[in-house]
Amino acid sequence: MTLATYISWCILPLLGTGMLLTFIRVLRGPSLPDRVVALDLMATFIIATSAVYSIASNQPSYLDAAVVLALITFLGTVAFAYYLHKRGRNA
Repeated sequence: MTLATYISWCILPLLGTGMLLTFIRVLRGPSLPDRVVALDLMATFIIATSAVYSIASNQPSYLDAAVVLALITFLGTVAFAYYLHKRGRNA
């Protein structure tokens, strides 16, 4: 079994399943912080999928996109946390 076959048949379906379960959590999350954490996890799955696909296809440009997406996701998470902190203080 080659690395590309292993990625295509094992890792990418597992990442897709995790992303689907996380999406269900985003839709059904009982509270806003649960949804924010689920969105952060979904972004992490997208970053992992991009990195794994970069390895499978031997295209380093997907890895660059994953790094940029990770930075944007980090800033989004900090912004959501700041918003929740401010909202909790004013409520």
